[in-house]
Amino acid sequence: MADISIIIPTYNEEVGIITFLTKLQALRPECEVIVVDGGSEDDTVSLVESLVDDVLRSDKGRGLQMNVGAAMANAPILLFLHADTFLPKDALEQVQRAMDEGFQWGRFDIKLSGKSVILSLVAWMMNKRSCWTGIATGDHALFVEKALFEQLGGYADIALMEDIELSTKLKKHSKPYCVKTKVISSGRRWLSFGIVKTILLMWWLRLRYFLGTDPTDLEPLYRKGRFWKA
Repeated sequence: MADISIIIPTYNEEVGIITFLTKLQALRPECEVIVVDGGSEDDTVSLVESLVDDVLRSDKGRGLQMNVGAAMANAPILLFLHADTFLPKDALEQVQRAMDEGFQWGRFDIKLSGKSVILSLVAWMMNKRSCWTGIATGDHALFVEKALFEQLGGYADIALMEDIELSTKLKKHSKPYCVKTKVISSGRRWLSFGIVKTILLMWWLRLRYFLGTDPTDLEPLYRKGRFWKA
């Protein structure tokens, strides 16, 4: 049995999913790869079937989808991965090293893909903030012992901020292991909406979340890159 299960939530990911999963093949069979699809309306499911260990279906929602994958995972360690984030070649060794050193969860540093040099500064700030605060976003490829994940109730079934919610619970239990080897995540959102605007929007949405705004009201703003409803 593999020691690590990689859980990937998908929704309409047919563009790019083959490239993404092909790069993951080098890590198999040392890990289990599970895709949890949230009702894609394109060919995502048919494209991934031959490249993963299991394809599950659930209602749409990253937190819900990742919980479904975690429940079916066979390995004692879970690694949650977005479909536009690429793991380094030594990812499994890094995760195992963290566990061997007594950590129960952690995350990777991140590099944002894209031509703008400002993205490198953004990624640097994200990494410093994450390691300092103990809060990991989904792009940081969070990993955790399955037993601890289940003990804490997994991801909250909310429309947005499920990664913040889980990190907050995890860091109250123990500190994270910060892997300095970087995952490479797409910078398309930053380039599409504008880098400065996206930084301000992310902080604005987090502030509203911490002040009690329902994530259901925040999700459309995140998706459309807006500070307020139109």
